[in-house]
Amino acid sequence: MNRARPLLVSLLVLLLAACSGGQRLQRAGDTTALDLQLTSALDWTRIRQPRSELWTIDGPDLNLLRIYSRIRPGEHVFQRARRRASQPDGPWFRPDMRADELRDLVLDGLREEGAAQIDSDRLRPHRFGDVPGLRFDFAMSSPAGLRYRGTAAAAVRAGQLTVVLWYAPAEYYYGRDIDAVNRMLDGLRFTP
Repeated sequence: MNRARPLLVSLLVLLLAACSGGQRLQRAGDTTALDLQLTSALDWTRIRQPRSELWTIDGPDLNLLRIYSRIRPGEHVFQRARRRASQPDGPWFRPDMRADELRDLVLDGLREEGAAQIDSDRLRPHRFGDVPGLRFDFAMSSPAGLRYRGTAAAAVRAGQLTVVLWYAPAEYYYGRDIDAVNRMLDGLRFTP
């Protein structure tokens, strides 16, 4: 299978959602995204889906915030499908995963989409309000060879996983926005 195909499918879904009116401008400030409360210093274009959201400032190739909520046991980390006996080693969520396994789950999901040369560092505890979770930073290359850097946060609540990841090209957009994105992720809270 062409390794770039899942990434192209993701981008096509993003484009179709944008064309169908499923997008709106999210002004800087406090907001709720799925079951998360957050505060952003940046304006975003926000594309809502049933259990996920995609946010971008300059377009999905230049910066992309991905939010996945209520990932169920046995479900793909990016909610693409449920685990099947024919594919037992995919990036499937289990509620008893350790922090390093959750990090690897996210990175495996990115690899499955066509990302290459993935490195991660700074795996650390992170709190979503009163819910413990994790954070880590990562670098990767797109199928076309563009180098990205990003950061991710994840937490398991009530046996389901929430993942928030953001990435942008390392050359300019990452440095421009990383401080604002870090402040936003540092303030994540689950809604009651």
